[in-house]
Amino acid sequence: MGNMLEPDLPKPEPPYEPEFDPMLGFPNGRKVRTVKTTKEEMESAAIRPELRDYCIDDYMQFLKCRQDHFPLVYKCKHELHKYHNCEFEDFVIRMKEYEREARLKKLVETKQGA
Repeated sequence: MGNMLEPDLPKPEPPYEPEFDPMLGFPNGRKVRTVKTTKEEMESAAIRPELRDYCIDDYMQFLKCRQDHFPLVYKCKHELHKYHNCEFEDFVIRMKEYEREARLKKLVETKQGA
């Protein structure tokens, strides 16, 4: 009976907080990743929350291209490829960060154990 009141949807994960200083090992600092698209633009375009990431700018360009060339959406293949490439690069960055955290954890454990 409770299923009617609250849908059985997965709960969102809490934001990831790194255990170590993100600038550790980067003497000149890191390149800051920014998003040009505002939250209001995303809401007005009805962008789903799971698509609101660092690649939203490329996705918005793809949507605009689709709107401009509607029946001939194949003309937007370059924008779609750019969006997919951005998603892949974002995945690679997140995995590199995960591996960095794992290496730093292991380093701390070996220093404490020795």
